[in-house]
Amino acid sequence: QVQLVESGGGLVQAGGSLRLSCAASGRTFSRSAMGWFRQGAGKEREFVATIGRWSDVTRYADSVKGRFTISSDNAKNTVYLQMNSLKPEDTAVYYCAARNSLVPDTTTSAYDYWGQGTQVTVSS
Repeated sequence: QVQLVESGGGLVQAGGSLRLSCAASGRTFSRSAMGWFRQGAGKEREFVATIGRWSDVTRYADSVKGRFTISSDNAKNTVYLQMNSLKPEDTAVYYCAARNSLVPDTTTSAYDYWGQGTQVTVSS
């Protein structure tokens, strides 16, 4: 079992930056690819970024590519999402997720474990 806890959300002005953290625990973490998803008010949950285990292979949604960076500190069992040049349309609850595979995936159905989410609000 993998347990995930997100942190780092908050209120920021357009153009600002935030760094989200996802602290993971559990015996299967070292075998789990990780992902970030978000869900805005009245919208469906959508893919943001993913990273494979034991590699630096990453994928990003087109809407965030060039602005967001996903990274992992495997020794600390922590995954990060650095968010720069934030826009009002980035406002959402951001969720960390893990799957029982080493391979990254962009779909919500591929993930087995989810955190409770952290709110990101971008004002303009």
